[in-house]
Amino acid sequence: MKNLVDLHVHSTKSDGTFTPAELVRKAIATGLSAFALTDHDTTDGLTEAMHAAQGTPLEVIPGIEFSTERGGRDIHLLGYYFDYQAPGFQVEVRKFADARVLRNRRMCEKLQAAGVDVPYEKLVEEFGDAVITRAQFAKYMLRHGITHSMSEAFQRYIGDNCPCFVPRSKISPEDAVRFILKYHGVPVLAHPLQYHLGKEALEELVSALKDVGLIGLECIYSTNTPAETSEMQQLAGKYGLIVTGGSDFHGTNKPGLELGTGFGGKLRIPESVLTDLKHRFFGTGDSTRIFFADLDGTLLDSSKQISPLTMQVLEDWTEAGNFLVLQSGRALSNVRAVCAQLGLDRLQHVFCGGCNGAEMCSCDTGAVLFREGLPLDVVRRVMGLAAECGVYCQTYSGESIVVPKAAPETDYYRRFIKMPVIESADVTEKLTSEPGKCIAIATEDTQRLETLRKRLNSEMGQYVAAFYSNENYLEIVSVYAGKGLALRRLCRMLGIPAENSLAAGDSENDVSMIRAAGTGIAMCNGVAKMPALAAAADLVTETDNDHDGLAPVLRNVLTALDK
Repeated sequence: MKNLVDLHVHSTKSDGTFTPAELVRKAIATGLSAFALTDHDTTDGLTEAMHAAQGTPLEVIPGIEFSTERGGRDIHLLGYYFDYQAPGFQVEVRKFADARVLRNRRMCEKLQAAGVDVPYEKLVEEFGDAVITRAQFAKYMLRHGITHSMSEAFQRYIGDNCPCFVPRSKISPEDAVRFILKYHGVPVLAHPLQYHLGKEALEELVSALKDVGLIGLECIYSTNTPAETSEMQQLAGKYGLIVTGGSDFHGTNKPGLELGTGFGGKLRIPESVLTDLKHRFFGTGDSTRIFFADLDGTLLDSSKQISPLTMQVLEDWTEAGNFLVLQSGRALSNVRAVCAQLGLDRLQHVFCGGCNGAEMCSCDTGAVLFREGLPLDVVRRVMGLAAECGVYCQTYSGESIVVPKAAPETDYYRRFIKMPVIESADVTEKLTSEPGKCIAIATEDTQRLETLRKRLNSEMGQYVAAFYSNENYLEIVSVYAGKGLALRRLCRMLGIPAENSLAAGDSENDVSMIRAAGTGIAMCNGVAKMPALAAAADLVTETDNDHDGLAPVLRNVLTALDK
């Protein structure tokens, strides 16, 4: 099972029987290197699965499966790597879910009228947070003695042509492709042979979807014969589509079909399928290098600028096909503003990471690739502990600083970071989403920061990580965030081996990133203040951030790559 993946998997958040965390454990036990969670019309299980997989070799790929209709037939579209945390995405997905709820209510009404006792409220209560599909209807009838099997429920009551079936209002597959592309994802036609269209009609469908942006075709599937898989691969090649594959695992709702191996252990989806998807979609390759650069004290000089020499080296770096990541403790909105102000956004393959690895976006598309916020109840507890320790603490909402009460520390922070300020006794009342971080600031009695840090570690260590970005700033992020974790996560997402990464920084909050990189670089100006920084690095720059410390390092790498 080594180096195998499964790009089509369902959890209890739709019509599977394993929770997202249970799927992670099963995938690890099975030996998969990655799986995509593709629940029907929902992304509710993604965070649970990704958190469960953290610290393991397993990659959880953000996915979804949309049910669409074309010519009276159900057509399913898979989406991967989309910006599922975008508010607009969730609003639209909720509309799909609302259509499903309406259909389910009407089916319950028809069943009740036919003398079959399946009340909607009891159906929902029995299956908790799961998206209710016909699988749940069938399971409910089996559990309550209405039928002797789930298949009987479909054959007598809720199958496509049965008296209690109600079709759901569905979008077209073309609209589903456009929707996934709108949120910067990879649209893939699921299990094409399951629609029984015939060769000519299937090719017409693939051609029509290719015209609106289809990127992949699920060629490797649990019920395909080797000949059928080969046929689908040829079809994908004809239209320039990425080959993907998945089991369509649903747990006990599809008896005999196993995660990663399909029916009878015959399914094999090599990791190379996923690697090819990443390389073609993100524009990476086996030789691509990626450079993670801290901003303050590293890439920027003391006047918060990039020198002409360092800028030229960065241009050469990206023009050679390599990637650049601005990885800062600043809020993501501010990192993006700095990127634009300095002209770095005109370069190709540039990413912005904010809040010490809690947020990552693409400057090319604007897509948020991942985000790990602090839950609002955690923010309240952090603010409470800071107040008990007599320490000023702030957080962020969009492009604004949010603070219980403005103080001299607010002005100190805003010397260089000119963000507007919102005051609220309960900062969570002004937050539109979970913030990427809180930051405690002390300009005089900095020992209070260490007191707060010790209390955070002892009382909230299972929720937050706290570290310094300089002697005046204590950064507080989710335990699922951090610059090192962000480096590994982005490299894995882009299909770039971690050994092809470089990372440079000057402070404690950069240590995890420097350690995680293939080549860790400590700024000599940082080592002067924090000698332990050198121990985390593979090399220390010869000059500081005011004297182009990074330029010769990157030049040497580029020269070595040219040989």
